[in-house]
Amino acid sequence: MAKLDPRRAAAFLADPGACRAVLLHGDDAGLIHERAEILVASVAGGNDPFRLAELPRETAAKPGALAGEMAALSMTGGRRLVRVRDANDSLAAAVKEALAGPGEALLVLEAGELPARAKLRALLEAAKDAAVLPCYRERGAELAASISRMLQAEGASAEPAALDWLASRLGEDRLLLRREVEKLALYAGAGGRLSEEDVLACAGEGSSLDLDEALAAATAGELPVADRALETALAEGASPIAVLRAALRHVQRLHLAALSVARGQPAAAAMEALKPPVFFRQKPAFERALRLWSPALLEAAGTSLLDAEKRAKSSSAARPIPDDTIARAAVLGLARQAVALKRRL
Repeated sequence: MAKLDPRRAAAFLADPGACRAVLLHGDDAGLIHERAEILVASVAGGNDPFRLAELPRETAAKPGALAGEMAALSMTGGRRLVRVRDANDSLAAAVKEALAGPGEALLVLEAGELPARAKLRALLEAAKDAAVLPCYRERGAELAASISRMLQAEGASAEPAALDWLASRLGEDRLLLRREVEKLALYAGAGGRLSEEDVLACAGEGSSLDLDEALAAATAGELPVADRALETALAEGASPIAVLRAALRHVQRLHLAALSVARGQPAAAAMEALKPPVFFRQKPAFERALRLWSPALLEAAGTSLLDAEKRAKSSSAARPIPDDTIARAAVLGLARQAVALKRRL
C-alpha cells in the first residue's frame, strides 16, 4: 500500500481493511492525533481496554514486545489496535519483527517529521501490508475544504468567503481548528449557514484580528492605529515570528494586487482576485494601501521583512535584541514608510 494519497485518507481511516501498520508523520501534530483517534474509533471501537494497547516508545522498541502485542487476541472479540506515540527510527527493527509475525492487530505509529531516508518510513513505504500517511499543515483551498467537511459533520455550512477567511487564520493548530469549528457550528445552529459577518463575530476575536488590523493600518499609513493594534496583538499572545510572517504575507498579497492594478485592472477586481479575497472589513485600508505602494516598493518591503525574520531567529546573548522589538520595528517601519508616501501624493 505504501504512501497513501491524501485524497484517500478519509476513506482509509474509516476502514483500513487488511492493513497491519499505519505510520502518521509530518509537521501537524494535531492532525496526526486526530487521524490516530479516528483509527482507534474505526478499528477498536473507541478506548476499549481489551482492544486497545498503548505502548511507550522505549517499551515498543524492546525485542518481542511489539510482536507480542500484535499477535495477542482480544478477550471480548474484535480487532485490536496497538498505538505507539513519538515513533522514530529506534522502532524500525521492532516494527519489522512485528510485521513478519502473526496477528491481525493494527499498529498505529505517530511520528513527527520524518525525512524520506528515515529507516522507519522507508521500511513501511516498502511493506505491502502497511500505509504511510503524511500529515502536513493544510493551507488555502485544501484547508477550506477540510473546514467545510467539519462543519457539515456538525450539521452546518459556510459561504465560500467565510471559509476562505477561516482558512487564512485557523490552520496552524489542528486541535484549535476543530474547537473553533465546533464553536462555529453551535453559533450557526442545525442547518445554519455562516457568512463572513458570522465568522467575524464568532471566531474573529483575539490577537489574529488585532494583527490583521495592525498590518492593514500600517500599509495604509495609519501609524497610531497600527501601533495600538500591534501592541494589543502582542499582548494577547501573537508571537513576534508570527507577526513578521503575517506581515510578509500581507505585503505579498498587496504586491500581487498592485501588479494587477499596474496592468490596468481596477483595485476592487484585483482584491477579489486574490486567494482568499480581501476580507470585507479590510477592503478600505487595503485599497488605500494600493494607492500608495508601487510593486517595486512592496517587493523591497518583503525583502526587509524576510531580513527581520532572520534577525529575530538569530538573536543571541551576543546580540540581545528581543524578538518583539524586531517585529514591532518592522511593522511600524512599514507604517512610517506609508506615511511618507502619503505626503508625496
